[in-house]
Amino acid sequence: YAFAEVELGNAEAMRLAKDDQQSAEPRETWGRRLEFVLASIGYAVGLGNVWRFPYLCYRSGGGAFLIPYLIMLFLCGIPLLFMEFTVGQYTRLGPVHSLAKICPLFKGVGLATVVISYVLCTYYNVLMTWALYYLLHSFSPSLPWQSCNNTWNAVDLLCCVIVLCKCFFFYSSSHKVLEMTTGIEHAGGIRWELFGLLVLAWAIVYFCIFKGVKSTGKVVYFTATFPYFILFALLINNVQLPGAKDGILFFLMPNWSKLLEVQVWVNAAAQIFNSIGISFGSMISMASYNKFNNNILRDTYIVSLANSATSIVAGFVIFSAIGYMAHIHNLPVDDIATDGPGLVFVVYPEVFSTMPVSQLWAPLFFIMLLCLGLDSQFAMVEVAVTFIVDGFGKKVLGVFKRKELIVLAVCSVGFLLGIPHITSGGIYVFQLMDHYTAVVSLIYEGFISPRSCSLAGVRRLSVMLEKMLGKKPNLFFRVCWQFLSPMLVLVILISSIVQYTPARYGKFYTYPLWAEVVGWFISLVSIIWIPLGALHELWTTEGSLLQRLKKSITPTVDLEFVSEKPSGESIALFAAA
Repeated sequence: YAFAEVELGNAEAMRLAKDDQQSAEPRETWGRRLEFVLASIGYAVGLGNVWRFPYLCYRSGGGAFLIPYLIMLFLCGIPLLFMEFTVGQYTRLGPVHSLAKICPLFKGVGLATVVISYVLCTYYNVLMTWALYYLLHSFSPSLPWQSCNNTWNAVDLLCCVIVLCKCFFFYSSSHKVLEMTTGIEHAGGIRWELFGLLVLAWAIVYFCIFKGVKSTGKVVYFTATFPYFILFALLINNVQLPGAKDGILFFLMPNWSKLLEVQVWVNAAAQIFNSIGISFGSMISMASYNKFNNNILRDTYIVSLANSATSIVAGFVIFSAIGYMAHIHNLPVDDIATDGPGLVFVVYPEVFSTMPVSQLWAPLFFIMLLCLGLDSQFAMVEVAVTFIVDGFGKKVLGVFKRKELIVLAVCSVGFLLGIPHITSGGIYVFQLMDHYTAVVSLIYEGFISPRSCSLAGVRRLSVMLEKMLGKKPNLFFRVCWQFLSPMLVLVILISSIVQYTPARYGKFYTYPLWAEVVGWFISLVSIIWIPLGALHELWTTEGSLLQRLKKSITPTVDLEFVSEKPSGESIALFAAA
């Protein structure tokens, strides 16, 4: 890190940084601090908290898994989220331009985060489409998945209570059932009902964010809080069901021997990374709309702890319901538990069909899923919009005239890219995209992104915080930024490479070779910008190779820029934290 601690002596870089600050138009800000906190919580607390964490906890040692999970939260999750909030709030720029100023050598990292987030949002909205479909059918006199003896069932579809009425999940316009094809090579036709709902899902996203953080900040008052009312209502209801206790004990029963497995620790760190949303660029983007002296340390703790607490509560909700299902059908809990979308779109609908007042719980549950999906979708789409406005604002506005039309264009392209997921073989496309974007690309980018900030020098990050809050970060954060967090992420990266397994759907379907190639291409679409950005920076910088390297890891962010003095409240809260 010797080069990273060189004083800012690049006069041209300093001049450009100051010119940027002077020429930049006033950036809009959140109406209230609470709006930023709710938006961040809403983004962090997504559908993965409901289906991924409970199953991962149960498979990784039950209650024992909470030990590595909480260790990773405090050594990796909280410090890195604090770092992203710091970069976004100080530079008041999206991930592309802020990371380019922090470490020019890794200017491609910001673009990689934008691409990853945008690819994710193209298929994440498909989950909302499914939720909308289930929500509409929840208002039927009898729940459609309550019985498998329907006239529209495909004759060759196995359908019984033991498989939890999975027939309904595979619904098509020809059989009124989501008919899944035999593989990704048999895409089938577009399911037009889902096509219309995909349009509706994107329309909802557009009208919630088209006015920027001013409109998003108002929407999150509902979308970020309503899921908690439903989650706690379901918890109170579920724990009273017969068999619920067995499900909860199955969820929490500690298997201490699992702590000796490296994969369990890797799973804990990966879950923290994915759940909080580090390295997606969304947290940097949202923090860039904060006031300069907002106390981001307090917000970091609130967002991180709320996210983890929600995951644990969701585990109680899910496994109490699974225990109830096991009791009803006299099956082992292990036979009912499943991972992925099937948990909320197959298992839980079947739970509602046997619960009292099912017509009440089913709509509320799917509205909750919609809210969880919307909050995450807001942030991912906003990353792309922020990148376009920050980088090409005047040029793009010259074509589109209004920012609302830029948002419309971003949403329209996302809709078109999501169409392959609503074909009869769309579930295979969804799983392939999720594996190579949310797993492969994110792990690699997740290692590089913190490194780009730490290469800038912990001293500089400390100065940035002191400018905003009036006090430097404590020793814990400095050690985490410099050593602990990068080392943990490196372990995740190496372990993921060593234990790499190709994408698969369910327990039996493996993708053909050409699909694997497509998957790796999807990964490269995002991560290729990291080495390309580094090569471009070294190529365009003047001097010898050593001088170029030295300049390329010297931040160009103006540490003399202060738009507002830190308030007394911020200093007091920062010191207390």
